[in-house]
Amino acid sequence: MELIFIIIAFLLLILAVVWAPFIKQQESNISIDDTQRDETNVRLYHEHKAEIEKDFKQNNIDDENYQYLLTELDNTLLQDMENQDLESKTPQDNKAMGIAWPVGLSVFILAFSFYLYGEIGTYEKLTTMIAQAPMQQSTNPEQQAINEIKQLMAVTKTEPENSDAWYRLGQSLVSVGEFDGALKAYNQVLRIEGPQADVFGAKAQAVYYKNEQKIDSRVQGFIDQALTIDPNDPSTNILLGMHNFIATNYEVAIYHWQRVVDSDKQNVNKQALIEVIDEAKARLANPDATSVGEANNETTAVGPQLTVNVKLSDEILEKLSQEDDKTVFIYAISSDTSRGRMPLAAVKILASDLPITVILNDSRAMTPQAKLSDVDTVHIYAVVSAKGGAGINSGDYKAELNNVAVNTTEPLNLVVSSKVP
Repeated sequence: MELIFIIIAFLLLILAVVWAPFIKQQESNISIDDTQRDETNVRLYHEHKAEIEKDFKQNNIDDENYQYLLTELDNTLLQDMENQDLESKTPQDNKAMGIAWPVGLSVFILAFSFYLYGEIGTYEKLTTMIAQAPMQQSTNPEQQAINEIKQLMAVTKTEPENSDAWYRLGQSLVSVGEFDGALKAYNQVLRIEGPQADVFGAKAQAVYYKNEQKIDSRVQGFIDQALTIDPNDPSTNILLGMHNFIATNYEVAIYHWQRVVDSDKQNVNKQALIEVIDEAKARLANPDATSVGEANNETTAVGPQLTVNVKLSDEILEKLSQEDDKTVFIYAISSDTSRGRMPLAAVKILASDLPITVILNDSRAMTPQAKLSDVDTVHIYAVVSAKGGAGINSGDYKAELNNVAVNTTEPLNLVVSSKVP
């Protein structure tokens, strides 16, 4: 109830400011006693008349002047009475005009306040809005995402045609790994708004992450729909750039990211894209930057240094020895699902290089905006890719360690021993 009291006090303060000049003016007016003025006029009339009659009796004035003076005296009394009536009416008229502006302004202030309160919402909504910022500061990112999802679900329930709320709900659901729910939310946006490139791009991202960063026919279908509507759609091109960057197809990654930068779209972090483009160009110019030689060398980079020993199980080693050499991705992702599955550090080698010891640190980040030092715990994967693509796909061999603290100093052991169904 404290908020209500504050609002009421504020309104009373405004009304006091409005009425103060009027009240001050009324107090400064001198009230006149009309009865006393009438008695004074009559008394003076009789005194003057007595003097005129006295002069007439003493023959100081003749009969003609006597009658003239009496007539003038009568006219003077009548004129005084008429002037008094006018004066008594004028303050009332001024008062009526003077009180109109504070009354009108007060009515406007109260009406506007009730209108604004009705537009913003009820007391509960107001307190929720005010409390939201400190609440978000006190909760972790995952809890913030959950709270936002609850709020957006409430909005879409009361406003089922609110496409912006549906889209934001889809983004929030993706951040916590609820990909099926996100797809349903995006479908609602398409129902309301019709085909939109950014919505198809968002659907492609949701399915991409659900498929462990694999572009299958379904993801490709959404990508094609998005690019047909807008070849420069940011969400779609950023997804394709990231996918190709992880797969070390740097030229393709640069192509997609540069399209977004050149299109000058709104709500795009161009500076971040320019940074990852520069990183891709640097790696393209130095193709051995992620080679086995570097993987075995300890670096002088600051921040977390995760030492990972990777080897194949005897069964997997026997199978791979009968096939062509395979690409191996060793990488770490945040264990916080709200951060997505962008690798925070990654190394690409060949299966023939195993066993190997690699160092995962900030120097192996995919982008400057996503590094090991940004999180507390990670999941670490070693994936032998069956087709050479990034992510975890059917037919790959993998090993994983979950919820590893980034400040771990002991060597971590990964044995690739399972096949992805």
